[in-house]
Amino acid sequence: MKLTKFLMASSALTLTAGLAVAQEATESPVAGEEMANEITIVSWGGAYQESQLKAYVEPYLAMNPDVSVTWDESSGEAVAGLRAQNEANNLTWDLVDVTAADAMRLCDEGLAMEIDIDEIAAPAPDGTSAADDFTEEMLVSDCFIPQIAYSYTFGYRNDVAEWNGNTPDDICDVFDLETFPGQRALEQRPHNNMEWALICDGVAMEDVYDVLETEEGQERAFAVLDRIKDQTVWWTAGADTPQLLADGEVVFGSTYNGRLFSAIVEQDQPIEMMWDTQSYDLDGWIIPAGLDEPTLNRVKDFLWFATDTQRLADQAKYISYGPARQSSAPLVGQHAELGVDMAPHMPTNPDNANNAFVQNYEWWADYRDDLDAKFQAWLAQ
Repeated sequence: MKLTKFLMASSALTLTAGLAVAQEATESPVAGEEMANEITIVSWGGAYQESQLKAYVEPYLAMNPDVSVTWDESSGEAVAGLRAQNEANNLTWDLVDVTAADAMRLCDEGLAMEIDIDEIAAPAPDGTSAADDFTEEMLVSDCFIPQIAYSYTFGYRNDVAEWNGNTPDDICDVFDLETFPGQRALEQRPHNNMEWALICDGVAMEDVYDVLETEEGQERAFAVLDRIKDQTVWWTAGADTPQLLADGEVVFGSTYNGRLFSAIVEQDQPIEMMWDTQSYDLDGWIIPAGLDEPTLNRVKDFLWFATDTQRLADQAKYISYGPARQSSAPLVGQHAELGVDMAPHMPTNPDNANNAFVQNYEWWADYRDDLDAKFQAWLAQ
């Protein structure tokens, strides 16, 4: 899949130091145009949103003291939210952080604005165009402005007496209640859960989506999930699993790798990361279609700053996600506050990526609505 080549390049770059220089600020193409002084940014909350705030929102506001930003933590419902706003003819969001699959859905539905990445994002410090710096593998949609590569993976308690000294190291341990008893936490949607279930039913990674397209394949996935359904807490926010693990309410749980990094490294919780079959994805911005010109100009000015080489590298100082630009990876060093080397905590680190699963976000853009409905019906049974 397309993302694989980027992740291989990013892995090498993440472990290389000192190969790029800090990017000098360049003036955005809309500088001097009329701009709004208020924008509403939609993101995910928690550690990820905090990394955005520290890495580029606060520096941007320091340079533009008359501008104010309002946060909305509704990215998990971005598609439904923009559909509803469009139907009501009442657009209230100005910039929205979304996964690659959701960007493709919104673009296909005309709810996100098509962009030329070279007009939205600055070139790399060496003059490489934004399009070449992000690479074709990152630019998955005509509406998508990449920020990070991240993964969904599992955290587990490292002090479960009932496990008798056993340590989970295989994705299928999630479905093994005999060896690893206790409550699980899984996201309340089919995404990732269905793929992991099929892999643990013997389907090869490269065949997962061909199988999942079929009714038989979907039933196979649900049958595996049935094994742990009664022992599962279903989460809807990325912060849920780390909190459930910290409180001891679950012993195993999926979430974003950056959330687990925060719990393990920053909060020193008795939690470990299980990288096996981590599920890679992309995250970035879309601009809602239909913004007035002053607001659009402000959004473009902000994006020119927020997606440059240095700003994306700065974000990786606060959370363990791989920056989308090739030129940013060599600038990733230590955690800004703890002094921890960030490279070993990146999902793209070769030690963590040796059995990774690369999501097919194009497939999910096509099948998400149908499988969402089937998944919720299964949950209700």
